[in-house]
Amino acid sequence: MTGYRDLVEAARARIDEIDPADLETALGSVTVIDVREADEYDQGAVPGARLVPRGLLERDVAGLVPDRSTAIVVYCASGSRSVLAAASLQEMGYGNVASLVGGFERWKSEGRAWKTGEGLTSDQRNRYSRHVLLPEVGEAGQTKLLESRVLMIGAGGLGSPAAIYLAAAGVGTIGVVDDDVVDSTNLQRQILHNLDRIGMHKTDSARETLTALNPDVKVVTHTERLSAENAIEVMSGYDVVVDGGDNFPTRYLVNDASLHLRVPVVHGAIFRFEGQASVFHPYEGPCYRCLFPEPPPPELAPSCAEAGVFGVLPGVIGSIEAVEAIKILLGIGETLVGRLMIYDALDQEFNTFKIDRDPECAACGDPERPPRIVQYDDLCLPSGNVERSTASA
Repeated sequence: MTGYRDLVEAARARIDEIDPADLETALGSVTVIDVREADEYDQGAVPGARLVPRGLLERDVAGLVPDRSTAIVVYCASGSRSVLAAASLQEMGYGNVASLVGGFERWKSEGRAWKTGEGLTSDQRNRYSRHVLLPEVGEAGQTKLLESRVLMIGAGGLGSPAAIYLAAAGVGTIGVVDDDVVDSTNLQRQILHNLDRIGMHKTDSARETLTALNPDVKVVTHTERLSAENAIEVMSGYDVVVDGGDNFPTRYLVNDASLHLRVPVVHGAIFRFEGQASVFHPYEGPCYRCLFPEPPPPELAPSCAEAGVFGVLPGVIGSIEAVEAIKILLGIGETLVGRLMIYDALDQEFNTFKIDRDPECAACGDPERPPRIVQYDDLCLPSGNVERSTASA
């Protein structure tokens, strides 16, 4: 009967092994995978090693190492589990795999540098366990979310569900731009806020809600109106911008600033019972002005305050915006770049239309000449209404 030791020795005969000294020299040029359990990893690990427990290796390795020609070194505590792991990786088509002789115990006993495990804490593994179970996310993806920065334009109808789901998902830094205060008319759809916060700045209310939901999240408030003077500064340093604006001046301003910063914008808009969403990734797909070259006349673009909005509608569109933002951050799935999704709540119907980048677009036609940052209020809003808030659909 074949036992565990027999399996290990049979696997060792057909895989490569590497000494700690040779791995130390190669650090930075190879992918190092720790196949121990999370509690072992938390006690200490080889610098730069990524945790993929042995029981999840075959399921999760493709997300961590998609190129099967990548040089990989796997290790465990003493070198047995990693031998079996290396053999399994070879069977999966990874052609440059080695197991660390003696595992982490030998590495540490020889006085080589080590650090406490990088990645999620035990509490975070529990909190985000449903994400970690997804091969497309895993611990590496969740760690990436915690290191990511997303800017919310507006803390209103669209910004509320988007921000709540991004915070729940563990996006580490969420910026919120809004200069408005909470009003009782907002509460029909703006779920970041409540009755106790009427009169409070929406940015402060958003921070209270999001940090109460997830203390891992840092909320950066920008209690100001997004303008031509501050757009570049406010939007700088974020990985993704989620546009929850309710007016054309903000949308055109966000678009043009994103082209300067080359940061993707997740777009959402709502009107009465209909909503739309897309992703504008600078110079990789169309921009907002490829789709809408010029703002419509003010009389044809009423706001939610003027035309009304179905309260649940921004929950649908804002949630889609959160989905797209997370997909961009993780590099998974097919985003809405080059597509416009239209939702009709009354007919309960989604339609998606292909949109092409306009080579003659005044905004993104020439990557070397991004558009001038200007204030669009006079072009988009009726006379006497140029002090309209940044965004709060």
